[in-house]
Amino acid sequence: MTQNDHSQAVAVVGAGSWGTALALLLARNGLPVFLWGHDAAHMATINHERRNSRYLPDFPFPDNLYIRSDLPELINEVKRVLIVVPSHAFRTTLEAIKPNLKPDAIVLWATKGLEQGSQALLSEVADNILPAAQATAVLSGPTFAEEVARDLPTALTIASKDQGTAEDVAGWLRAGRIRIYTCEDMIGVQLGGAIKNVMAIAAGISDGLGFGANARAALITRGLAELTRLGVAMGGKPETFMGLTGVGDLVLTCTDDKSRNRRVGIALGQGKKLEQILSDLGQEAEGVLTARELHILAREKGVDMPITEQVYQVLYKNITPREVVEALLQRESGHE
Repeated sequence: MTQNDHSQAVAVVGAGSWGTALALLLARNGLPVFLWGHDAAHMATINHERRNSRYLPDFPFPDNLYIRSDLPELINEVKRVLIVVPSHAFRTTLEAIKPNLKPDAIVLWATKGLEQGSQALLSEVADNILPAAQATAVLSGPTFAEEVARDLPTALTIASKDQGTAEDVAGWLRAGRIRIYTCEDMIGVQLGGAIKNVMAIAAGISDGLGFGANARAALITRGLAELTRLGVAMGGKPETFMGLTGVGDLVLTCTDDKSRNRRVGIALGQGKKLEQILSDLGQEAEGVLTARELHILAREKGVDMPITEQVYQVLYKNITPREVVEALLQRESGHE
């Protein structure tokens, strides 16, 4: 297979840890994969070393994973596009690819979050920018990039308004140890992937304060209730939040230290400053931006989200982690 064989090729736009892991998965499935990233110097290093030493240094690239530097040229050549950029770069990425996007191309994204400033779902951003007939889908589920790169057992969900599109995309990703489910609830799948990052910060704060497993379990459970309330209010299906992209992703992100958002929360609970935490992290923690958007969205929708509200207070109002936990504990008990 050569670089010139584009009939089954996938353009992966975004070369962070998750984009690289998905590029590896697709390449191992025998597809030609073209990886593009915004940092030209970093991409040149990746191309020279044939691995992403910054994020996934232990995984050499197979021969059918290529680095590309010209994004418009790349998009003009393929019919399969996978976007894996931070949520704050999602709109500009769509605007960049739109002029060269083939009418029959499928645009899939694995970005989790809400648009900064508008609180829009990323599917709403896509609907605003791309032609109405453009096939789109979202990839989500309980995943860590390194485990996908290691080919460890993983389950993912592909959501699209069109079941045929979802099944097509599932075919790109399905592999021996990768189980793919499909659904049509794009709203629920996207909200699950966005809100769980905020809940992971909350769980991390609790653990950073030394509050133990009981408190963590309570936060996860009540976090699921918040997630479901907002999700249903926005048109998501209740059953979606009990699946992989709801409770599955929530549990993973709140309980394992591979989660960047959980690590942010732990450091906050230990008294560290947010600016230094994010600098030390060296990667995006989507929950930080999402907390602000959720705070606004919950108020607009009239949905009670006390955990989200308290995470927002810590991140943006200089309220101490201990104060917000006390505020949650002092809430009047209600019927579950």
